[in-house]
Order: sequence, then structure tokens, then C-alpha cells
Amino acid sequence: MIGTLLMLTLVAMQSVQDIRVQRAIVVQPETVTVGDPFRVIVRVKAPLGADIGFPDAPDSAGKVEAIDPVQITAAQDSTATDQTAVYRVAAWDVGRIAIRLGDVRVAIGREVSEVPLGEAFIFVASVLPADTTLHVPKPARDVMAIPAPWWLWVLVALAIAAIAALVWWWLRRRRRLKLITPIDPYEEALAGFARVQGLGLVEAGERGRYVALMVEVLREYVARIDERADLALTTAELLSSIQEVSLIPANRLAALLVEADLIKFARRPVTAAQATQLGSEARQIVEQIHAAQQAAKSSAPAQAAA
Repeated sequence: MIGTLLMLTLVAMQSVQDIRVQRAIVVQPETVTVGDPFRVIVRVKAPLGADIGFPDAPDSAGKVEAIDPVQITAAQDSTATDQTAVYRVAAWDVGRIAIRLGDVRVAIGREVSEVPLGEAFIFVASVLPADTTLHVPKPARDVMAIPAPWWLWVLVALAIAAIAALVWWWLRRRRRLKLITPIDPYEEALAGFARVQGLGLVEAGERGRYVALMVEVLREYVARIDERADLALTTAELLSSIQEVSLIPANRLAALLVEADLIKFARRPVTAAQATQLGSEARQIVEQIHAAQQAAKSSAPAQAAA
């Protein structure tokens, strides 16, 4: 095999299925120059029937950048799910560079587990010739400082004061507008659903993106009506935080969010009819919560009068 095998580890994850996943990372070639493309090959073998979701690209904060979209192929294996992802990337620094790919998501039924890939490495050589002259350049001369006239500093101070006044006025006006015209979460959610449906994603074949955007509108609505349902929470954390909220249908919301996670993270295939049904379910959950809120508001005065 060309390249260097950087990591091969058996990862055992405790779940009801006792999932065992094998993964390996290979870098080809093992040495390149700055900007030259090379391949990072990730192979994951999981139990038969598992859905494997590979990272889209290396960590954008690193020194390695993706050149092409990831290419995923599946091996013919009747005893396991065996898939290989090939990343075509380039490095923009010299030395031993770490390649961070993040985690692979493996889903079996409703069980979703994250398998860390760790770091792979590539050695990047410089394309610059070695300096053999041992020539040391002279230090640069000091720039002659020309004092600025006093009136220039006055103009700068006036400009800063004017900008600060404009920012203060804009913030105050924005605060007043928010107080005068509050946005209703229900109306905002309906407008969000309409915007997503107007994109025509299902017809264009982007069914997974359609489901993700419709569920995102639902998540934003739930976060607006209950501060415990923060958008930063994972699906499990969200469902745990709203267990005691009677207005939110927890079981119905859980089924939709789990299905959406499998589509987003595990790349589960979804038909146009399924995508449409999941989007409709997101909107119906919003309608149910809104109806429960209105019923609670109407019953409050009656209970107070009694």
C-alpha cells in the first residue's frame, strides 16, 4: 500500500447493539511540497445495515484545505457495511502538518454514535531554494517622522465623535423599534416555513437540505417560546430539557428530530414524499404548540374569575 498507515483502531461503543467499528486512515503520498494535492483515505467498517456519515472536509481552522468534495465508495460485503471516503486536499505550510477530520457518525436504527478519527499527519517540504550565500542584509533605516499639524488631530477627534453619535442613535432607534413592533414567534415560524418551501429544494433533489431547514425553523420556534430549549443543545439535551413542558408534544418532537439527525449526520437517503411529510410534520408541531398556547391563555381568565 502506498503511503503510511497512520492509525488503525478498534473502537467499542456501549449500546444496545454493542456496535463495533473499525476505522483506518492512510495519507498518499507521505511527503509533498506546499500546494501540491494529496489524498487522505478513511475506511470505516461497521455492522451490516449501519449508516455511516463521514466529515465533509478537514477542519477549516487547520493548515490543510480541501480541493474537491469528498468521494465515498462502498465495498461489496454481505457481512458488514464497509465504506471508504477519499479527501483530495492540499497543505499551505511546511513541516509536519496535522490533518483533523473530526468524527464519523455511525447510526444503527435510532442509535447514533460518534467515532473519533483522531489526527493524521503529512510532511510538507518547502519549494524555496536553500540560501547558501550566508548573506545578512543590512537593517532598514528609520523612517523620518514628520509631525502632523494640530488641526489634523482635531478633525480626527471630530470624526470619531460623529461616528460614535451615529452608532448611539442607531442602537437607540433599533431598541425603540423592537419595543414598538415585537415579532410574534408563531408568525415568524410560518414565514420561515414559507421561505423554505419557496426555495423548491424537494423538486431540485435537495431533499435532505429541505428537511434540515424545516426542522431548523421548528427548533427556532421552540427556543423562542421556551428559553430552556436553547438552539445550542443537542437533540438529546433538548428533549431532556422540555420533558416537563406540557405545551410541547415531546414524543412527536423526538421522533421528528431523531429522523432529521439521521438524514443530516448519517446521510440516510430520503425520498421526495418522505421529505415533504417530515416538513409537514414540523409545521404541524408548531400549529399544535400554538393551539395549546391559545387554549391556555383563554382558560386563564375563566379560572381567575372562578
